[in-house]
Amino acid sequence: MAEEKKLQNMHIAIAGNIGSGKTTLTSLLAKHYGWEAQFEDVDDNPYLNDFYEDMQRWSFNLQIYFLNSRFSQIVQIRQSNKTVIQDRTIYEDAYIFAPNLHSMGLMSTRDFENYFALFNLMSSLIDPPDLLIYLRASIPTLVNQINNRGRKYENNIRLDYLKRLNERYEAWIETYTGGKLLIVNADNYNFPESKEDLSKVIDDINAQLHGLF
Repeated sequence: MAEEKKLQNMHIAIAGNIGSGKTTLTSLLAKHYGWEAQFEDVDDNPYLNDFYEDMQRWSFNLQIYFLNSRFSQIVQIRQSNKTVIQDRTIYEDAYIFAPNLHSMGLMSTRDFENYFALFNLMSSLIDPPDLLIYLRASIPTLVNQINNRGRKYENNIRLDYLKRLNERYEAWIETYTGGKLLIVNADNYNFPESKEDLSKVIDDINAQLHGLF
């Protein structure tokens, strides 16, 4: 009973680059634990297609949309009486995607500073996840999984774009102090097809949530 009580009203989040397997792992863990899953708003996102066609024009709009969407998700998660697992975090946009767009000249300094000021305000009003799971994946793994899922708007993603994002993910994770962190090397796991791979990650999650080492 003590262990079950620990798993109530918790916020679990999965972070990782495009194509790292966040949505797949979110679904599998939600099913295993009986958690509620919160997915990234992709299909209904009104900016994604435009963004991949013209990143400079739509970068600020897209990042504001994601910021609002993820902040709303976190507020709902913390107000609920459930344990929720979230596909991608509010921090990834602020520390990885928006700065990357700015450094590539795809978001103006004015827009980036405006965005980051809004993020700082929002992040001061929320708590970090109780457990952050980071899916670390190499470029070949990302490309393979992006190709396999066949989303049309992702056809224009460049390798150097994924590489820049990976570098920023690693820099962020090295300095992450928000709470418990579990790093999973996605290159070594095949979650959809290997129950053994999933079991290994579940064991690591249980150790983190129950305080076992």
